Amino acid sequence: MTRIYENHKDRGLQAVLDAAGVHLGGSRPWDLRVHDSRLFGRLRRQGSLGLGEAYMDEWWDCEQLDECVARLLRAGADRRLTGSLLGRWYEWRAQLLNLQSRCRAWIVGERHYDLGYELFARMLDRRMTYTCGYWQDAGSLEEAQERKLELVCRKLGLKAGDRVLDIGCGWGSFAEYAASRYGAQVVGVTISRDQARYAAERCRELPVEIRLQDYRDVDGCFDHLVSLGMFEHVGVKNYRIYMATAHRLLRDDGLFLLHTIGSNTSVHTTDPWIGQYIFPNGMLPSIAQIGLAIETRFVMEDWHNFGADYDKTLMAWYSNFECRWPELAGYYDQRFFRMWRYYLLTCAGSFRARKNQLWQIVLSKHGCAGGYGRLR
Repeated sequence: MTRIYENHKDRGLQAVLDAAGVHLGGSRPWDLRVHDSRLFGRLRRQGSLGLGEAYMDEWWDCEQLDECVARLLRAGADRRLTGSLLGRWYEWRAQLLNLQSRCRAWIVGERHYDLGYELFARMLDRRMTYTCGYWQDAGSLEEAQERKLELVCRKLGLKAGDRVLDIGCGWGSFAEYAASRYGAQVVGVTISRDQARYAAERCRELPVEIRLQDYRDVDGCFDHLVSLGMFEHVGVKNYRIYMATAHRLLRDDGLFLLHTIGSNTSVHTTDPWIGQYIFPNGMLPSIAQIGLAIETRFVMEDWHNFGADYDKTLMAWYSNFECRWPELAGYYDQRFFRMWRYYLLTCAGSFRARKNQLWQIVLSKHGCAGGYGRLR
C-alpha cells in the first residue's frame, strides 16, 4: 500500500503535510493512513468538505485525529483546503442570502439538536450542558461545567428574584442552576423541540418558563440576559438585530453575558463540512463583527477568552461518546459514528491550534457605575 500512496500523493497536499510534520502511512499516531487513492483528487475538488466526507466513507484514518488536525491547522492547511471553488461558493452564498432568517433559524434545531436525547445524554455531563466548560481548578467534565455555570451567575451578580432571559437555553442547564442555586426567575427560549420538552420537564418545579421561540419574537423586560453557545447560529446579517433585541429586553441597569465561540478572522460562513453535516447555517463571529454589532447599544465591560478550555471539553465529550457507543449503536449507524467522531476531534484540534476562541463578554447599556469588577 505504501507504493500506492507514493504514486498518487498530491504535491500541494504533501507540502502542507511536511510543514505540519504529518506523514502518509507513517507510524506516529497523528500520521495519515490512506485507504483509497481517490482521496487526493477529492481534496482538490471539494476541499475540507471532501476531506470530511472521505473520512466518513473510510477512505482514510488517523489514530490521533485531534492532534493531526491541530498540526495541520498550525501549518496553514485550512487556507489551502477552503480555497477550493466549492469553498468559495459557500462564502458567496452566505454573502448573498440571509441563512439565519426567521424561517431558516429552525433548521439547526431539527438537524442537530433534535438528533436524539440518547446521544446527548450519554455524551454530555449530567446537566447536559452543551457549551465549553471552565476548567480552572476543575478535575472532571462535571466540575468544569458547574464552574462555568457558577462563573456566569457571578459575572451577572445574580440574586434571588432576578428575572433572567436565557437565549438559547439548550436542555435547561443554566435555567435549572440559576433558579435552584440563586433563586432567579428564568425564561429560556430555544428553537429545538427536543430541548424545549426536556428543559421544561427538568425545571417543572422551579420558577422557570421554557419557550419554543425565536429570539426575535421575545417580549418583556429582564434584569439580566444570558446566551451560552447560541450566537454561533445568529449570522452576521442578523448581529445588529440580535443586539437591538437584547438592548430592548434588558433593563437599563442590567447586564448581558454573551458566551460564544469566536473566529480570529471575519468570515460570513462556516467550514463547508461543518455546515453540511453538523451545524447548518452557522458561522463564528469575529471581534470586529461583534464590535460593530454592539456599537451605540452597549458598553463592553469585560471580555474573557478561555478558548483552550474547549479542547479539554471536546475531548471529554469524545471520551464519553466513544465509551458509550455500544449503547448508541442501536440508534445510529457506523457512518454516523465516524461523522460524529470527526466532528468532535477536528473541533478539539482547532481549539488546540488556537484557530477558534471561546469568549464570555459582559455588556451593559450605559456602563457600570464605578466600573465592573473583573471575575475569573
